[in-house]
Amino acid sequence: MQQVLIVDDEEEIRNMLVKCLKREGISGIPCENGVKALEIVQHQKIDMVILDIMMADMDGFEVLRDIREYDNEIPVIFLSARQEEYDKVLGLGLGADDYVTKPFSPGELMARVKVQLRRKIKNVTSKPEKLVVGPLELDLGSLEVKVRGEKVELAGKELLILKFFMEHPHQVFTKSQIYHQVWNVDYEDDNTVMVYISHLREKIEEEPRKPKLLQTIRGIGYRLEAVNEK
Repeated sequence: MQQVLIVDDEEEIRNMLVKCLKREGISGIPCENGVKALEIVQHQKIDMVILDIMMADMDGFEVLRDIREYDNEIPVIFLSARQEEYDKVLGLGLGADDYVTKPFSPGELMARVKVQLRRKIKNVTSKPEKLVVGPLELDLGSLEVKVRGEKVELAGKELLILKFFMEHPHQVFTKSQIYHQVWNVDYEDDNTVMVYISHLREKIEEEPRKPKLLQTIRGIGYRLEAVNEK
Protein backbone atom coordinates (compact mmCIF):
# COMPACT_ATOMS: atom_id res chain seq x y z
CA MET A 1 0.00 0.00 0.00
CA GLN A 2 1.29 3.47 -0.89
CA GLN A 3 2.03 5.77 2.03
CA VAL A 4 1.39 9.51 2.13
CA LEU A 5 2.84 11.64 4.92
CA ILE A 6 0.43 14.38 6.09
CA VAL A 7 2.29 17.26 7.76
CA ASP A 8 -0.10 19.79 9.29
CA ASP A 9 -0.42 21.30 12.77
CA GLU A 10 -4.24 21.10 12.62
CA GLU A 11 -5.39 17.74 13.97
CA GLU A 12 -8.78 18.03 12.27
CA ILE A 13 -7.17 18.32 8.84
CA ARG A 14 -4.77 15.44 9.53
CA ASN A 15 -7.60 13.14 10.60
CA MET A 16 -9.79 14.11 7.64
CA LEU A 17 -7.02 13.45 5.13
CA VAL A 18 -6.19 10.09 6.70
CA LYS A 19 -9.84 9.07 6.17
CA CYS A 20 -9.92 10.43 2.59
CA LEU A 21 -6.73 8.57 1.69
CA LYS A 22 -7.99 5.36 3.26
CA ARG A 23 -11.07 5.45 0.99
CA GLU A 24 -8.66 5.61 -1.97
CA GLY A 25 -6.69 2.60 -0.72
CA ILE A 26 -3.78 4.79 0.41
CA SER A 27 -2.23 4.82 3.87
CA GLY A 28 -2.04 8.27 5.48
CA ILE A 29 0.60 8.93 8.12
CA PRO A 30 -0.30 11.98 10.26
CA CYS A 31 2.45 14.28 11.54
CA GLU A 32 2.04 17.57 13.41
CA ASN A 33 5.36 19.31 12.76
CA GLY A 34 8.30 19.61 10.39
CA VAL A 35 10.98 18.12 12.62
CA LYS A 36 9.08 14.85 13.02
CA ALA A 37 8.24 14.86 9.32
CA LEU A 38 11.92 14.91 8.35
CA GLU A 39 12.63 11.99 10.70
CA ILE A 40 9.80 9.97 9.15
CA VAL A 41 10.89 10.68 5.56
CA GLN A 42 14.44 9.59 6.39
CA HIS A 43 13.50 6.36 8.15
CA GLN A 44 10.30 5.15 6.47
CA LYS A 45 9.19 4.42 2.92
CA ILE A 46 7.11 7.47 2.01
CA ASP A 47 5.58 7.75 -1.45
CA MET A 48 4.35 11.35 -1.17
CA VAL A 49 4.14 14.28 1.26
CA ILE A 50 1.22 16.67 1.83
CA LEU A 51 2.83 19.65 3.54
CA ASP A 52 1.44 22.69 5.36
CA ILE A 53 3.50 25.91 5.25
CA MET A 54 2.64 27.73 8.49
CA MET A 55 3.83 25.54 11.37
CA ALA A 56 5.38 26.45 14.71
CA ASP A 57 8.77 24.71 14.73
CA MET A 58 9.83 25.15 11.10
CA ASP A 59 7.75 26.27 8.15
CA GLY A 60 6.93 24.14 5.14
CA PHE A 61 9.48 25.90 2.93
CA GLU A 62 12.26 24.85 5.32
CA VAL A 63 10.93 21.29 5.45
CA LEU A 64 10.83 21.09 1.66
CA ARG A 65 14.40 22.38 1.33
CA ASP A 66 15.60 19.69 3.73
CA ILE A 67 13.62 16.96 1.97
CA ARG A 68 15.08 17.96 -1.39
CA GLU A 69 18.64 17.79 -0.01
CA TYR A 70 18.42 13.99 0.12
CA ASP A 71 15.39 13.09 -2.00
CA ASN A 72 14.56 14.80 -5.28
CA GLU A 73 11.99 12.26 -6.42
CA ILE A 74 9.34 12.13 -3.67
CA PRO A 75 6.27 14.17 -4.73
CA VAL A 76 5.33 17.05 -2.40
CA ILE A 77 2.02 18.93 -2.43
CA PHE A 78 1.78 22.13 -0.42
CA LEU A 79 -1.55 22.55 1.40
CA SER A 80 -1.67 26.08 2.78
CA ALA A 81 -3.92 28.97 3.74
CA ARG A 82 -1.37 31.31 2.16
CA GLN A 83 -2.82 32.29 -1.21
CA GLU A 84 -0.35 34.97 -2.32
CA GLU A 85 1.24 34.38 -5.72
CA TYR A 86 4.73 34.85 -4.20
CA ASP A 87 4.21 31.87 -1.88
CA LYS A 88 3.04 29.68 -4.74
CA VAL A 89 5.97 30.67 -6.96
CA LEU A 90 8.46 30.14 -4.13
CA GLY A 91 6.97 26.78 -3.16
CA LEU A 92 6.96 25.42 -6.69
CA GLY A 93 10.40 26.91 -7.33
CA LEU A 94 11.83 25.12 -4.33
CA GLY A 95 10.63 21.81 -5.70
CA ALA A 96 7.00 21.31 -4.71
CA ASP A 97 4.98 19.38 -7.30
CA ASP A 98 1.67 21.11 -6.60
CA TYR A 99 0.15 23.83 -4.41
CA VAL A 100 -3.39 23.67 -3.00
CA THR A 101 -4.89 26.50 -0.96
CA LYS A 102 -7.18 26.20 2.06
CA PRO A 103 -10.13 25.86 2.21
CA PHE A 104 -9.93 23.01 -0.27
CA SER A 105 -12.09 20.33 -1.82
CA PRO A 106 -11.11 16.89 -0.45
CA GLY A 107 -12.15 15.30 -3.73
CA GLU A 108 -9.95 17.63 -5.79
CA LEU A 109 -7.01 17.12 -3.42
CA MET A 110 -7.33 13.33 -3.68
CA ALA A 111 -7.37 13.62 -7.48
CA ARG A 112 -4.14 15.63 -7.35
CA VAL A 113 -2.59 13.12 -4.94
CA LYS A 114 -3.34 10.25 -7.32
CA VAL A 115 -1.87 12.19 -10.26
CA GLN A 116 1.42 12.68 -8.40
CA LEU A 117 1.56 9.05 -7.27
CA ARG A 118 1.00 7.87 -10.86
CA ARG A 119 3.77 10.20 -12.08
CA LYS A 120 6.15 8.77 -9.50
CA ILE A 121 5.47 5.21 -10.67
CA LYS A 122 5.93 6.28 -14.31
CA ASN A 123 9.21 8.05 -13.53
CA VAL A 124 10.56 4.96 -11.79
CA THR A 125 9.61 2.57 -14.60
CA SER A 126 10.58 4.71 -17.60
CA LYS A 127 14.08 6.16 -17.73
CA PRO A 128 14.81 8.56 -20.62
CA GLU A 129 17.85 7.90 -22.83
CA LYS A 130 18.45 11.59 -23.38
CA LEU A 131 17.76 14.75 -21.41
CA VAL A 132 16.85 17.86 -23.40
CA VAL A 133 16.35 21.30 -21.85
CA GLY A 134 16.20 24.16 -24.32
CA PRO A 135 19.47 24.14 -26.34
CA LEU A 136 21.05 21.59 -23.97
CA GLU A 137 21.23 17.86 -24.73
CA LEU A 138 22.71 15.16 -22.49
CA ASP A 139 22.99 11.56 -23.69
CA LEU A 140 22.62 9.45 -20.54
CA GLY A 141 24.43 6.51 -22.11
CA SER A 142 27.57 8.16 -23.48
CA LEU A 143 27.30 11.26 -21.20
CA GLU A 144 27.94 13.37 -24.29
CA VAL A 145 26.79 16.97 -23.92
CA LYS A 146 25.69 19.18 -26.80
CA VAL A 147 24.90 22.87 -26.59
CA ARG A 148 23.03 24.30 -29.59
CA GLY A 149 23.98 21.16 -31.49
CA GLU A 150 27.72 21.48 -30.77
CA LYS A 151 29.55 18.95 -28.57
CA VAL A 152 30.93 20.44 -25.35
CA GLU A 153 33.53 18.85 -23.08
CA LEU A 154 32.66 19.07 -19.39
CA ALA A 155 34.83 18.13 -16.40
CA GLY A 156 33.48 15.52 -13.95
CA LYS A 157 31.72 17.78 -11.46
CA GLU A 158 30.55 20.16 -14.20
CA LEU A 159 28.84 17.22 -15.87
CA LEU A 160 27.23 16.06 -12.63
CA ILE A 161 25.93 19.55 -11.85
CA LEU A 162 24.47 19.95 -15.35
CA LYS A 163 22.88 16.49 -15.20
CA PHE A 164 21.34 17.33 -11.82
CA PHE A 165 19.82 20.55 -13.15
CA MET A 166 18.63 18.93 -16.39
CA GLU A 167 16.85 16.25 -14.38
CA HIS A 168 15.00 19.00 -12.51
CA PRO A 169 14.48 21.95 -14.90
CA HIS A 170 12.70 25.09 -13.61
CA GLN A 171 13.43 24.01 -10.02
CA VAL A 172 15.43 26.23 -7.66
CA PHE A 173 18.29 24.66 -5.68
CA THR A 174 20.41 26.20 -2.93
CA LYS A 175 24.21 25.96 -3.00
CA SER A 176 23.93 23.53 -0.09
CA GLN A 177 21.56 21.25 -2.01
CA ILE A 178 23.84 21.26 -5.05
CA TYR A 179 26.93 20.48 -3.00
CA HIS A 180 25.32 17.60 -1.10
CA GLN A 181 23.89 16.15 -4.31
CA VAL A 182 27.07 16.33 -6.41
CA TRP A 183 29.83 15.86 -3.84
CA ASN A 184 27.77 13.51 -1.61
CA VAL A 185 29.44 14.53 1.66
CA ASP A 186 28.08 15.79 4.99
CA TYR A 187 29.76 19.21 4.98
CA GLU A 188 29.23 21.92 2.37
CA ASP A 189 31.27 24.52 0.48
CA ASP A 190 29.36 27.37 -1.15
CA ASN A 191 32.50 28.81 -2.80
CA THR A 192 33.22 25.55 -4.60
CA VAL A 193 29.69 25.47 -5.99
CA MET A 194 29.98 29.07 -7.18
CA VAL A 195 33.28 28.31 -8.96
CA TYR A 196 31.84 25.29 -10.78
CA ILE A 197 28.67 27.18 -11.72
CA SER A 198 30.88 29.91 -13.21
CA HIS A 199 32.92 27.33 -15.18
CA LEU A 200 29.74 25.65 -16.41
CA ARG A 201 28.29 28.94 -17.58
CA GLU A 202 31.45 29.61 -19.60
CA LYS A 203 30.69 26.45 -21.59
CA ILE A 204 26.90 26.56 -21.99
CA GLU A 205 25.93 30.23 -22.05
CA GLU A 206 26.19 32.53 -25.05
CA GLU A 207 26.97 35.37 -22.65
CA PRO A 208 28.35 33.85 -19.41
CA ARG A 209 28.18 37.22 -17.58
CA LYS A 210 24.48 37.48 -18.50
CA PRO A 211 23.31 33.88 -18.05
CA LYS A 212 19.91 32.96 -19.41
CA LEU A 213 20.01 29.18 -18.97
CA LEU A 214 21.62 28.64 -15.58
CA GLN A 215 20.00 31.51 -13.71
CA THR A 216 20.81 32.96 -10.30
CA ILE A 217 17.76 33.30 -8.04
CA ARG A 218 18.85 36.04 -5.67
CA GLY A 219 18.88 35.01 -2.03
CA ILE A 220 18.01 31.39 -2.79
CA GLY A 221 20.26 29.65 -5.33
CA TYR A 222 20.20 28.60 -8.99
CA ARG A 223 17.68 27.36 -11.55
CA LEU A 224 17.98 25.89 -15.06
CA GLU A 225 15.52 27.33 -17.57
CA ALA A 226 14.72 26.29 -21.15
CA VAL A 227 14.74 29.82 -22.50
CA ASN A 228 14.82 31.23 -25.98
CA GLU A 229 18.22 32.92 -26.15
CA LYS A 230 17.46 34.89 -29.31
